[in-house]
Amino acid sequence: MFDLPARLIIHAKCAIFFTGIGWRGWQNGHMAHDTFAVGDLTAVIGDNAAHEKHRAGYNGLWSLRHKQSTRSIFVPGIAGLNLEHVFNGETEFGGRDIFFEPRRAPMTFRKVNATTAELHQPPTPNFHMESWTTFTLCAPHYIDMEFRCIPRQHVHERGWFGLFWASYMNAPADKSLYFRGGWRPKENLWMQLCTQVHDDESTVLHHADQFQLTWKKDSRDALFKNLSRMRYAAPFYYGNFEDLVYIQMFEKPDGIRLTHSPSGGGSNKDFQTTNPAWDWQFIVPKYEVNQEYKYRARLVLRPKCSRAEILKEVADWQKG
Repeated sequence: MFDLPARLIIHAKCAIFFTGIGWRGWQNGHMAHDTFAVGDLTAVIGDNAAHEKHRAGYNGLWSLRHKQSTRSIFVPGIAGLNLEHVFNGETEFGGRDIFFEPRRAPMTFRKVNATTAELHQPPTPNFHMESWTTFTLCAPHYIDMEFRCIPRQHVHERGWFGLFWASYMNAPADKSLYFRGGWRPKENLWMQLCTQVHDDESTVLHHADQFQLTWKKDSRDALFKNLSRMRYAAPFYYGNFEDLVYIQMFEKPDGIRLTHSPSGGGSNKDFQTTNPAWDWQFIVPKYEVNQEYKYRARLVLRPKCSRAEILKEVADWQKG
């Protein structure tokens, strides 16, 4: 994959920012996705371009299937581990192009090798956020993710910023997220989160997360503005899909907030139910321009197992 000239990137960004010209045409000249098969998993990883039935804007894991499953765990046509929002309490609600800026701004896909892909998004028009996301498949049933971002300008007036990822799950019978935590400080019990409606107590903070986000007066509602009364003790959650368990874990709790929607992925006609969203956020409470911020995560999609085995998966990865 060749690197696009900086002049072309600048011109494309200007077209989006000043004229609103569709960004899809900008992307037609490069490979936007590829298929990776390692161990029990087959994944299609791609940027935010449209391709056949895949809808424009949805980046990350276009699909993910375990060899024992009957379908992709993510809603066809959209994605999982999809970088969806940048927010700062001031400007995120200035229209859909801004609210969904990571979906709309130019992004490129690069196949690093047979197991690894990288998504790069140059500084975006409104938030001026540059980011890199690396996905690496590991046998038998793992996908490791590293995210790095650099804010390129002083545009976050409140001194903080956040990023939001959405995973649109393909009509699981059980829409709940399960994690360790509780309602009281330091509580460490098995908890279940299945919000009743979108934007209702949707976000779970870590026990030690005391940072309070503030918002522009009268701004609209959003998943990242609604906090659950529950707190999590360890940075992971899991959900059930067919005869599989889906585990999303993070190296550290720093800045990580867990998020749920019962219907974020729309509805599934065949299964006569909604598609929940099993999401998360990364909050940087105090930032400096041109400084890198990052975290590491791991996705596990494996046959169902005991909760003791789930905890072992998390502990083994965090130790390693």
